Amino acid sequence: MGARPGGFLDRSRTVAPPGWNRWLVPPAALSVHLAIGQAYAWSVFKPPLESALGLSGTQSALPFQLGIVMLGLSAAFGGTLVERNGPRWAMFVSATCFSSGFLISALGAWTGQYWLVVLGYGFVGGIGLGIGYISPVSTLIKWFPDRPGMATGIAIMGFGGGALIASPWSAQMLETFGRTNTGIAQTFLVHGLAYAVFMSVGVLLIRVPTETAEKRVARSAVNVSARNALKTPQFWCLWVVLCFNVTAGIGILEKAAPMIRDFFADTSAPVAAGAAAGFVALLSLANMAGRIVWSSTSDLVGRKNIYRVYLGAGALTYLALALAGNTSKVLFVVCAMLILSFYGGGFATIPAYLKDLFGTYQVGAIHGRLLTAWSLAGVLGPLIVNAIADGQKAAGKAGPDLYTTSLHIMIVLLVVGFVANELVRPVAAKHHEPVLEGASR
Repeated sequence: MGARPGGFLDRSRTVAPPGWNRWLVPPAALSVHLAIGQAYAWSVFKPPLESALGLSGTQSALPFQLGIVMLGLSAAFGGTLVERNGPRWAMFVSATCFSSGFLISALGAWTGQYWLVVLGYGFVGGIGLGIGYISPVSTLIKWFPDRPGMATGIAIMGFGGGALIASPWSAQMLETFGRTNTGIAQTFLVHGLAYAVFMSVGVLLIRVPTETAEKRVARSAVNVSARNALKTPQFWCLWVVLCFNVTAGIGILEKAAPMIRDFFADTSAPVAAGAAAGFVALLSLANMAGRIVWSSTSDLVGRKNIYRVYLGAGALTYLALALAGNTSKVLFVVCAMLILSFYGGGFATIPAYLKDLFGTYQVGAIHGRLLTAWSLAGVLGPLIVNAIADGQKAAGKAGPDLYTTSLHIMIVLLVVGFVANELVRPVAAKHHEPVLEGASR
């Protein structure tokens, strides 16, 4: 599927005129990423769905898990199409799929057919997530070759910050409409319509640099095709790094609201539902801030060094969380926010890391293929946390004991990711592209 030649979505219709201000591109990217970042607020829907449809914690995670799986798969298979057809086409496809996913989910909630919620939010909406996520990345790197970490951080910050808006917004709508099938359906319906309008801003505003500018950037660095990148150990080391860093963060994020309530349920001051939704918003803020702060820092200290922080300090933070238990809400919140900042920073820095290693030639397509690591992590993280928590609850345990084993597993995964990052070296010359005239394809 591609844009109609000469049509509104065609790449040629998005080439920037002379004097175009490149700082208009990040807001276009943000309009898409802030919308699809709603995925990080899924945990707000888990308790109402579990109550209304009689689901377990593992079952209520399915739409989110499938959405992340489809994010990675659609990014991997659609990456080349995005490079060929341009960001406007990609943003339009993303908006169509993401909004439609909510509308299908609304029908599922209204009729009590949970499989429609999984299909809509997870499958259809997940395709919108993947195409939308990669839609501006290559374009931003080409507009900001001098500060790729900062540029991608600004856009991908929106994905991390989407829940900062969506979490309290969703919680308020559920309170207004009710936590019944009908109330959940109405909330999904409003989301679908509102995001369709909001994402249209990016579709209209996005521009790409001229072909001459793209080729000039491409000649200034190493360039490796997406096909050849898959043959390098560097790609697979970064795949492991991304997969395990994401697994460690997404496990907490997907279950954030019920997790903090479980941790402190047996204390003198349990956490209310509204406060739990606020905790989700705080995690979104940390996720968002980490994406711009840490990725911008990587422009100064280097990508490998910043990933040493994400993975090494992340493992130590998880250890502190496991050892502290429910002794301090402040410590719990601070540790969780730090972990989520590393999680977000890892996402925002990976496109610049890929650009450093493989060049700008097909960085969008390479990034899309790398996001299959996110697909696995999207299943692995929530599965570890939810399955172990369900098992511990069935065994009669409560509080931090529901999550202690999961926290230790995350520490091990982050250590493995740390080792994989240490193994990254420059790409061998045999994988470089000898001719760059097709660099803008």
